[in-house]
Amino acid sequence: MNYIGKWHFHSICVFDEKDGLVYLSADEYLASPMMYIDENDPEAVADEMKERKGMIGTQISIDEDGKLYLLMPIPEGVSKEEVQAAAESGEITLYDGMITQAPLAWEERNGVLWYDTAIKGEVFDEEADSWVKAIDEDGFLSLMNIRFVKAE
Repeated sequence: MNYIGKWHFHSICVFDEKDGLVYLSADEYLASPMMYIDENDPEAVADEMKERKGMIGTQISIDEDGKLYLLMPIPEGVSKEEVQAAAESGEITLYDGMITQAPLAWEERNGVLWYDTAIKGEVFDEEADSWVKAIDEDGFLSLMNIRFVKAE
């Protein structure tokens, strides 16, 4: 498979009191209960919806140069001028019109996509490997609790 290109949000893993961990589509996620939000507080609900819309707008760009970029949409209500000023000041980094962080390294090993989480640590007094397989058993690119599909 050619992994290079854009990957779009498919689903997000959330905890459901009845079923445990489940994956929700964008529409399901937007309509799901807000477990930690006072749903009688319009401001809290609006903030949560803004966060959720940002999550479902998340993309991944896998570039030929071995870099994987997590791309987040510009938040609603932020003007182009504000975005430009934040980028010029170094407060945010823009990539392909979206906000990003430092890219992660990726590589293909025997036809399988791996990426470097850059998470350092030890397991049983031995340094842990920060590289993980990116594609899950269902064929989705999984990063954190979000699954992505390759754009056509």
